[in-house]
Amino acid sequence: MSLETDLLPDALLATIRERAVVHDRENTFPEQDLADLRERGYLRLLVPEELGGLGASLLEATRVQRRLAQAAPATALAMNMHLVVTGAALHAHRLGVTAVRTVLEEAAAGELHAFGISEAGNEAMLFDSSTHAVPDGEGGFRLTGTKIFTSLAPVWDRLVVHGRIAETSESDPRLVLGVLERTDAVEVLEDWDTHGMRASQSRTTRLHEAPLSADRVLTQTPVGPHGDPFVMGIFGAFELLLAAVYTGLAERAVELGAGVATTRRSVTRGILHADDPDVRRRLARAAIALDGSVLQIEKLAADLDALGTGERGAGTTDHGPRWFLQLSGVKSRSTEAAIAAVDEVLRASGGAHFFRRSELERLSRDVRAGMYHPSDEESVQSSYAKALLGEIGDAERPGADRS
Repeated sequence: MSLETDLLPDALLATIRERAVVHDRENTFPEQDLADLRERGYLRLLVPEELGGLGASLLEATRVQRRLAQAAPATALAMNMHLVVTGAALHAHRLGVTAVRTVLEEAAAGELHAFGISEAGNEAMLFDSSTHAVPDGEGGFRLTGTKIFTSLAPVWDRLVVHGRIAETSESDPRLVLGVLERTDAVEVLEDWDTHGMRASQSRTTRLHEAPLSADRVLTQTPVGPHGDPFVMGIFGAFELLLAAVYTGLAERAVELGAGVATTRRSVTRGILHADDPDVRRRLARAAIALDGSVLQIEKLAADLDALGTGERGAGTTDHGPRWFLQLSGVKSRSTEAAIAAVDEVLRASGGAHFFRRSELERLSRDVRAGMYHPSDEESVQSSYAKALLGEIGDAERPGADRS
């Protein structure tokens, strides 16, 4: 039995899929899903065996998340946040960073971690912050700011956040990343009422001088892109697990579309829709695109696993200065492919799936969230343009190569 089916047997997936309908309709968090996943060891997935975990690789985690997303995309998206934190900690742990060990030990003990990095208007995401981190004089900080899209908001035990350190110079601004506990200084708003991914409950979180103790500081970094192991782990796990969730969602849509095509009949033409050339082409295009996404996700996940372990297997690659491009690129391509695939399935499946009773209708709303997650299309294209052409205006500077 594979890890995916061991953690997520068919019977449990069927139950989770039934619950997803209710949580989407009622805009509630899937607490029973979390309880079932916790019982099966889901929170320990990316914790090394020697620390009490299941010892899975990031590649294996992407497969597990694709499978969960085929039943309940919003549950999978919410669980992504815990896996991003533990995946980043695993990557840094493999590279000898001792500060992250506590994160892995807490996850092994069943503690649920969430991820509070997104901020309104902060296009730099991980690499800058509008949250103020004021040193407390004892090696820790007090954080004040607002985080958006904090999934698992009603239930997390630990929240990984970042902030710009107030006392660093303008010429060398610094960030701190660390782990908060729930206190009165952490305010979670009840403001999640969205078009899709409703059960993720990714609410806004306000920090009011929230205490980050010295022993829960994970790393301090410069503002801007850099190679810090924990930050690199966050970026990699975040992009790859997002890609996996949206790909799994779209795989389910194609499965549903195939089922519709083999049972739906054209009264006018007297044929099954599975024999309609247009329907066949639409479903084929969707399946072809998703196959490509799976191959890209699995290749890059294997590469990132190898980077962390130092065990360079056959076919793995160290992407060097192109790591961030490759990770953001695979997320962008996968989410766009998922949106396009779901749209193809909808066009092939008829007007019955415009009604709320249709699972395809829910998937069509959930998949749209993929366009809003970082890295979004604009930032990915900007990064690739910079890699190809340099900064805007470089070509006009003296000495620039205009050939």
